[in-house]
Amino acid sequence: MCKWMIICLSTLLSLQLHAQSGFKPVSDLSDIKKQFARTAQNTQSIQCDFVQEKNLSMLSDKIVSKGKFWFKRDNKVRMEYQQPSYYLLVINGKDIKIKDAQKESKVSGKNNKLFEQINKITVDCVRGTVLDNTDFTTKASENAQSVRLEMVPVNKTMAGYFKAIVLLVDKQDYTVSRITMQEPSGDDTTISFVHKQVNSNIPDAVFVVK
Repeated sequence: MCKWMIICLSTLLSLQLHAQSGFKPVSDLSDIKKQFARTAQNTQSIQCDFVQEKNLSMLSDKIVSKGKFWFKRDNKVRMEYQQPSYYLLVINGKDIKIKDAQKESKVSGKNNKLFEQINKITVDCVRGTVLDNTDFTTKASENAQSVRLEMVPVNKTMAGYFKAIVLLVDKQDYTVSRITMQEPSGDDTTISFVHKQVNSNIPDAVFVVK
């Protein structure tokens, strides 16, 4: 699976399936939706560090990357990989900019259904409105600290890329703290968001697509 696809959804932003004890099914999602809606209404921006771990069936060791993430209403995302190599994704409305050490490219999501869906999921994950996405069926469980959302795509295009997307949501502020993307091949990618700063001042220039 190509790297930009993984990055877009990192926009992150799903739960790593290793040990998280004490989760119980949520039968009524109305309270969780209310919390998400309240968070979305009060969240103007998020910036944080992230750590990405990719598990490939052909490799025994994980591929670990680190970088910085910015989000600003409405529909602005910047994800900058800094280690072990530089890679940049900027989403500004329908415009998507991808850059690495060798080249830079600009893609319009306006007439590209796949980009449109990825863009939507990225913003939904950050803003907590992901439960309203009709392209997935979602199962929710919770413990005292977190809400776990397991999303299985019903959209054929997305199902070709992802077996499931699992979100771990922190109950303290109802923002996504971890995203895991499971691919049909059995590979998976987990992005953890740390040192979050909510509603800090982020200049619009951070998201400029030239």
